Amino acid sequence: MKRWKKVLGYVLGALLLAAAFPAWRVWDELRKAASEDPRVYTSDVAALVEQTRAGPHAEGAVLFVGSSSIRFWSTLHEDLQPLDVVQHGFGGSKLGDVAYFAHDLVTEFEPRAVVVFAGTNDLHPDRAKSPEVLLATWQRFVERVRTRQPDVPIYFIGITPSPLRWEIWPLAQKTNRLIEEWNDTQPGLHYIETGPSLLGPDGTPEPSHYRFDGLHLSERGYQVWTRIIRARLLEDGLDIRN
Repeated sequence: MKRWKKVLGYVLGALLLAAAFPAWRVWDELRKAASEDPRVYTSDVAALVEQTRAGPHAEGAVLFVGSSSIRFWSTLHEDLQPLDVVQHGFGGSKLGDVAYFAHDLVTEFEPRAVVVFAGTNDLHPDRAKSPEVLLATWQRFVERVRTRQPDVPIYFIGITPSPLRWEIWPLAQKTNRLIEEWNDTQPGLHYIETGPSLLGPDGTPEPSHYRFDGLHLSERGYQVWTRIIRARLLEDGLDIRN
């Protein structure tokens, strides 16, 4: 059963990518997602950096970094107004990949705040990292960012539930809890919970909040994110320039 779920996950992921990219890009991204070597994303990260440098509001913005859920948030700039945002999502990335490229993707641009969503790709039903390992990886990310920007606020969006990976939701919840508890002991670290708002009345993932692959957020799912994340960032005064 687990093997078939793994195969189904790859098939659905491939279909989603195929809808947006040529075939060679699809298989290239699947290959990278399966790798534990962050250097496979070197060219992707370089392209993001070049694109951001060429655009407006690169410095002093709220920088979003993470996996496909950040990348596919096509309305991020509109949804987060009046905040200036930078969108650094790269498909298939894991928390360790984000930590590895922290200087390139984050501190290079001296953001006003950092918002991270990563970790879902570390938790597959048949090959999940432990919550303790993911906490240590998060701590490494924070350390790398804080080396250059010791006071920058950093937000972790809790790993979300999904229909495709529902069986590992307890593991994701434990990971979220460890990260939230550690963040609470550190100045300037924050945790944003969106998981419960993505569930239906029966306590399982609400299908309309997800795309056909059962993993990535739909337009309605992003509306939930916008409502929660935007309100939190505005509540913390990130729209006020010092």
